[in-house]
Amino acid sequence: MKRILLLLTFLTGVHLQANVEKGKAVYAANCAICHTVNGGRALGPDFNIVSYTRKKAEIAQYVKDPYSMYKKFGYSANAMPTLPLEDSEIKDVADYISSLQPFKKWMIKKKH
Repeated sequence: MKRILLLLTFLTGVHLQANVEKGKAVYAANCAICHTVNGGRALGPDFNIVSYTRKKAEIAQYVKDPYSMYKKFGYSANAMPTLPLEDSEIKDVADYISSLQPFKKWMIKKKH
């Protein structure tokens, strides 16, 4: 039983890593022209900041339909185009962006 559990844990980790690697490739092909990772100047926000401030589901929804989310994110207008990505590519790129920051803004405990 321990071996099965260990194997499942390993396979899940490999699968998640594969999604991040696939997402990195989607980023390079579709997002890097407007977004940076680890600082720099670009039209869109750096993905480390996006990773820190947004939940993975929000990232995926914004990639899928930017016009549905820009007001929620506090933008006065939307500059991001709707990209011709498959649902699996959207999930992969959201996994990649979310992986950039292990600690998220919503994890901060508020002092009472």
